[in-house]
This record gives sequence, C-alpha cells and structure tokens, in this order.
Amino acid sequence: MTRNNEPALIVVDMQQGFYEESWGQTTNYPGCENNVDRLLSAWSEFQLPVVIVRHDSRNPTSPLFAEGPGNNLQESVQAVTPDLIVTKTVNSSFYGSPDLEQWLRSKEISRIVVCGIQTNLCVETTSRMGGNLGFEVIVPLDATRTFDLAGPDGAVIPAATLMQVTATNLHGDGFAQVVSTQDVLDSLKQV
Repeated sequence: MTRNNEPALIVVDMQQGFYEESWGQTTNYPGCENNVDRLLSAWSEFQLPVVIVRHDSRNPTSPLFAEGPGNNLQESVQAVTPDLIVTKTVNSSFYGSPDLEQWLRSKEISRIVVCGIQTNLCVETTSRMGGNLGFEVIVPLDATRTFDLAGPDGAVIPAATLMQVTATNLHGDGFAQVVSTQDVLDSLKQV
C-alpha cells in the first residue's frame, strides 16, 4: 500500500552501452544523466518507489547485450536500491519481467514518472503504454536523451528533433504530461 497519489519513478535503460560511439550523435548529454540523478535523489529523500528498467538485448553484437559489459547500469543508477528491477528485451517496460503493470497495481500506484534512454524509443513506448493502461504518466523530457536516427529514406533526423516530436506525440495525444525535471521536483512537495 502506498501513500495517496504517490508517484513511482521509472528509470529506463540507463546503461553503460549507451556511452558507445556506435550510437552516433546524441543530445542532452550529460543533462539527462544529471536530471535522472536529481530525480533519484528526490525519490530517495521522499522515500518514494523507484523502478529500474534494464534492456537485456539477445543480440551478441548489441552494446546492450545481456552478457556484455554495456548491459550494466550507469554508475549512479547502480548505486540505487530500487523497489523493483524490470528486465526487458523490447521497447516497452510493460513487456518485461517481472510484470510492471501488476506490480504498480499491487502497490496501488496510479502515477508514474518515466525518464531515461532513449526518448523516442523505450521512454516513449513505455509512456504510451502506461497511458493506454490508465496510468497518469509524467515525462520530464530533460531527464531523457536519444540519438540521431535515419528514416526509411535514409534522411537522418537529429536527436533534438526526435525529442521534440516525442514530446508532441505524448503530450498532444494525451498519453503523458511532458514537463521539466524541475517541475517534477516542485510537484513532490505537494505529494
């Protein structure tokens, strides 16, 4: 049982493998990492639930390969003792193990704050599914980051543009409230 309206922090894929140059150009680095650390500190201070999600790639050439060094969490995230660790092999944290939705519902948690890497992939997919499942989803965009990505026509979309599009998709279609890390930290005083 949790306190009324208590939000869970879901930290997605903050793993060593995302430091590899093979990902290409990124944006909001180290801003994402610094803001995730600020959120983790606040969640610890307020004794709120933290969920750490790790992508366990099955591809041996992936920087996030389950048995490779890139699979390890980033140091500041490793230092946290979460309430739940979810491992996944797809974009959504809701398709991992153990079952995130079941855990949130068992704790009577209806609000989630989703942050981490990559903004337009695992963060966005987790947020969309959370919204579809009826959770109130909050995404502090500056506590996420992503990489440039080539489209089907070969044109490369800059990471900053992908972040902006994700914010528009999530907020504009009602999947999530897109805010800043500071907005989230200020709102904790009202929990």
